[in-house]
Order: sequence, then C-alpha cells, then structure tokens
Amino acid sequence: MLLKKEIEEYQRIKKNIVDNLELISILEENEWTSICEEKELLEKEIDALEINCLLNEEYDKLNCYLEIHPGAGGTESCDWASMLARMYMRFCENNGYSYDIIESQKAEEAGLKSFTMYIKGLFAYGYFKNEKGVHRLVRISPFDSNARRHTSFASVLVTPSYNQEINIEIKESDLKIDVYHSSGAGGQSVNTSNSAVRITHLPTKIVVTCQNERSQMQNKEQAMKILKNKLYEMELQKQEQEQKNLKGNMENINFGSQIRSYVLEPYKMVKDNRSGYETSNALKVLDGDILPIMESVLKSKKK
Repeated sequence: MLLKKEIEEYQRIKKNIVDNLELISILEENEWTSICEEKELLEKEIDALEINCLLNEEYDKLNCYLEIHPGAGGTESCDWASMLARMYMRFCENNGYSYDIIESQKAEEAGLKSFTMYIKGLFAYGYFKNEKGVHRLVRISPFDSNARRHTSFASVLVTPSYNQEINIEIKESDLKIDVYHSSGAGGQSVNTSNSAVRITHLPTKIVVTCQNERSQMQNKEQAMKILKNKLYEMELQKQEQEQKNLKGNMENINFGSQIRSYVLEPYKMVKDNRSGYETSNALKVLDGDILPIMESVLKSKKK
C-alpha cells in the first residue's frame, strides 16, 4: 500500500514538472513568479519523496522504545539527560508522533537518572534509529558557582517495537525482579504505591523498568515486553554480524561512539558527526527541531 502511494506521488510530481517545462516557453514575464513558487513547492515534495524511499529497511515502519541514560558527571549529565528527553518529546509533539513515558527516574539534585519513552507513529523507528549513540553537551554549568564550562554526555538507545509475536524463551531463574516506589514525571497516571517494576536479565545484564501502569502486574507485563524486544534485537544483531563475518566485512559497529555535539558556550552550534550537518540555532534544536538532522543522517548513510 505504501509502495503504491509512493509510485503515485512520483508520477504526480513528474507530471507537474513536465507541465511546468512546457509552460516556461510561452510564459509572459509577470508569470514567472508563480512558476518560481511552484518550483520551490516541487523541490520540497521531491525531498519528502526521497526521504520516504530511504525509510525502506525492514523495521523502519515500526513504533519504538527510546531510552536515555546519563554518563559520568553526576548532576551535569543527569540534567543533560532531562534536556534530551524534553527535546524528543517536543519533536514528537510537533511532528505528529504520540508517546508514552514508560519510566522516568529523577536524579537526587536535578535531571534524570534514567528515562524510557514509547514512540508511536509511522516510521517512528526509521527516524529515531539514528539517534542511537552518545550525545555531547558543552555549556556554562548552571550548577557551578564559578560559572565554568562543562562537557556532559548521555547515551540514547532505540529499539523497534516488533509487531509480531516474539517467541523467545526466558527462564524465571534468569530474571531478577525488583519492585520499588514510582517517581518522576507522569502526573496522575503514575501510581504512588510500590508498583514500579525493574527486571534484570542475568545472562545478558539487560535491565528494563516500567512505572507508568497502575498495577504491579501491568508494569511487569510491559517490562517483559520491552525485555523480549531487546533480546530479539540482540539476536538479530548477532545474526547480522555473523553474516558480515561470512562476507569478510571487518567493519566495527561502535554503538558507544559520539554521534552529535551540542555546543552552547563559547558559541552556539549543533553538529552531527556522521552527516556533517551543522546549525548555529542550538536552542531551536533543543526545543525539538531535529527533523533536518535526522534526514541529513538518513541521506548520508544511503550515500
């Protein structure tokens, strides 16, 4: 269905271009303005069609889970994690995506110790998958009485929400289940009883938490669903790496590498290290305007 829609869109744009080329030869001078406006519109439509064609990998259309974890640096990194969480929530609100906060743990002084959100919408994973990695912030610290410049790090993990039934056997003996008091953002939807659940998968050391449901049982079910997604993705990555080894591909995928820098002092700049995209409007980016960066990464990876 989506492929048919893309073909129809391509044919419509192509027809508009041909029609406009025929008109150019017979236009009066005062009619050039409308043609220029049409040209700009067509360029935007072609660009949107190109992006849709780039979102063609197996899981790109799926919803996804996005996690944020602060790096070393105490309050600075925890505050940076909360800034990233706000940036992604603002992006969703401005671009037609809905989200649920699965888990949000406040740090002792400020910011977040951990954060997980579930993002829903067409091509959610396709857009957010390239946010996976380490994000770096440089700014004058609001927590430093000497107003010194600090560098903070936070990591982002993105997992597709596989829509098929995931048949993964998980032994009860492999799980460590903790129940704790719900806290953090969530408003009235978060129960204040000891309903939050943390599950640790001992063989892989994967930890998942959920606190947004009203009962301990519901939180456990949601956490198990996230755990299955993570284990399934791990198995897919293992198979993919085995295929690369068979092909003799020695490329190393380092998910811990720094992918983007956000500089607020001594100048303002956001730069993506993969696509080379730069903008001086760092505050606008932190307010959720990251679509141009996402699209630049998609295009650069295709090239």
